[in-house]
Amino acid sequence: MFGFARRLTNSGVLGINRRNNEFVMRYNERRRYPLVDDKLRTKELAVEAGIAVPELYGVVRAQSEVRNWPGFVEGRGQFVVKPAHGSGGDGIIVISGSRDGRYRRSSGLWMRRGEIDYHISGIVSGQYSLAGLSDCALIEYCVQSDPVFEMISYQGVPDVRIIVLLGHPVMAMVRLPTRQSNGKANLHQGAIGVGVDLSTGKTTGGVWGNDLASEHPDTAHPIANVQIPQWRFMLELAARGYELSGLGYLGVDIVLDRDKGPLVLELNARPGLNIQIANRSGLRERLLCIEHNGDPSAPPSERVDRALELLGG
Repeated sequence: MFGFARRLTNSGVLGINRRNNEFVMRYNERRRYPLVDDKLRTKELAVEAGIAVPELYGVVRAQSEVRNWPGFVEGRGQFVVKPAHGSGGDGIIVISGSRDGRYRRSSGLWMRRGEIDYHISGIVSGQYSLAGLSDCALIEYCVQSDPVFEMISYQGVPDVRIIVLLGHPVMAMVRLPTRQSNGKANLHQGAIGVGVDLSTGKTTGGVWGNDLASEHPDTAHPIANVQIPQWRFMLELAARGYELSGLGYLGVDIVLDRDKGPLVLELNARPGLNIQIANRSGLRERLLCIEHNGDPSAPPSERVDRALELLGG
């Protein structure tokens, strides 16, 4: 692992300080951060732009509104509760079914209405918000994972993270939930990050914690050579995040629903850097290549073409 880390450094691995100084601060105006830090605002912008997102059932903005949430999900067997200003998957609960006044989480545990009331109340009070300020709780559609991920995921829904510079997709990975991550697609909680070949949409090697991975720890199924459906469309969705947010450097998170296809989950102005380990490749040279040879004024489809021409896999 240490030898591999040295090779990554030599191949242009990007550290946090250099990422912030050379790309985040240069291309991301501070005034635009609220557009992506607020998941409700991001969702509204995407809908206005005709970009598909998980359907919003309702919003709880105040403690006096907490009791209203059951009306948002009446007749719906599944739903998700999440903080508008949360990060890292904290505060998100996924309800996969209900019976006799109880609600079953995706982990198999059951919650009573009062427990969900309490959780939503915590969200509104700012328990999970980035700055600890008052927040609102989003109640939305529960994504149904595409069958392509069935053998390489545990319980939850994988998502695809695509790094974009000046509207050009630069690097991608898929994050696979595990038992350790409690079904969440979050690397810091124990999900697997798997590199994706930019030109083909096929998975390559992966990283799990501090270790390189070739198979899913819970299913023992190989994680490489899985073709992600509608890959070209996903790349164009990610490219459109540039116009949507006005951010030159961002991460676009996309989920693949078995019925609705690709849905934009959220945008991130400061995407993490483990994507480099998952791809066995540094980001910096790719970013510099796009910086010098890309065309931010071109339409999204042409920017994708240009990125694939310049970066290949």
